[in-house]
Amino acid sequence: MATTMSNTAPQDSGNRSWRLVAIALLAVRFVQGWIYWGGGTRRFIYGPQKLDVHGHWMAYKFQTAMPGALLGTDRLVAFLLHHFTLLYAGVIIFSAVEMIAGFMLIIGLYTRLAAVATIGLSFVLMLLFGWQGATCIDEWTMASSNFAMGITLVLAGSGAYSVDNWLLARKPSLANSGLFRWLGGSLPLPLSDGAFKKLALGLFWIAVVFIVATYSYYRGSVITPFHGGPVSPAKHHWKLDHGVLQNDGGIKFHAYVNAGVAAEPSNVLEAVLVDSKTGKVVERWDSAALSSLPKSAFVNDFAYQQIHTGKFGITGPVGAQAMIHLPPTTQNMAPLPQSAYILQLESVNGHIWRVDLQY
Repeated sequence: MATTMSNTAPQDSGNRSWRLVAIALLAVRFVQGWIYWGGGTRRFIYGPQKLDVHGHWMAYKFQTAMPGALLGTDRLVAFLLHHFTLLYAGVIIFSAVEMIAGFMLIIGLYTRLAAVATIGLSFVLMLLFGWQGATCIDEWTMASSNFAMGITLVLAGSGAYSVDNWLLARKPSLANSGLFRWLGGSLPLPLSDGAFKKLALGLFWIAVVFIVATYSYYRGSVITPFHGGPVSPAKHHWKLDHGVLQNDGGIKFHAYVNAGVAAEPSNVLEAVLVDSKTGKVVERWDSAALSSLPKSAFVNDFAYQQIHTGKFGITGPVGAQAMIHLPPTTQNMAPLPQSAYILQLESVNGHIWRVDLQY
């Protein structure tokens, strides 16, 4: 690399090494741009149903992120899901930034500004979806790669094959503009060698801490053994609470599908009321009873991913939360004796979840 970064014109020999590096990163710039351009255009152009609020639109995907979202972003998503205008505006803005920043990277227009935008997008996507991926943490891999690629493009710029370079050729005085150098990408950053090194190493360590820390949190294998993560992206789990046993034998409880494969729902085939002191089964709701529950038996927290009856019982997609009412199994059931009772749900895969009931 040249010993100084004070040269301005792209033709200067002092910038040759810099420009060769930027040209070598042309594939990185294109791929980073295409990833985000593709994400935005899928919603605006090729798959507009993703923004159709009357169908299975993006709100459903955001809700599936809630169980494993980091740094309180699950609460932010929950807030947005209850405020449609803000939710829809957020989806549109996020998608627009993806598409515009991606296109800017593809053609090399204000390359560093676009790269900064993709770093922000990668950070947000990591917080929301980094935990997902049934066989491996696919979303973590994508977000971490994009995060590092964005940092690289901020530092290296766009090279010769870019609109930034065309603008500079048309108006050479831009070489003297610090703003153009920071936002564009056809010239080195307006920094001394020492300052550039500090910036590059600072961004490097940010990337190292961010990527290694999230990987350790999701899978271990850094200072702890490998593990499936605080929230499993492969095995469904139902969090049950606020259980109440009514005098007539009916049960009300809150359920939250807080783990599992986002693309597939969990299916509960049986519910059992157990006297925990004696171990005796007091009531049983089989698959037929659960699948015939009325809609009024489910009061869902959100309008998108919802717990509902299915063909084989109760179906719960990831991120869904609801108060559920199981009616008594007999019309004139005698009051149950005072005891400690537990409701037990069993899934199609044999997984069992329990909740203590107040009586």
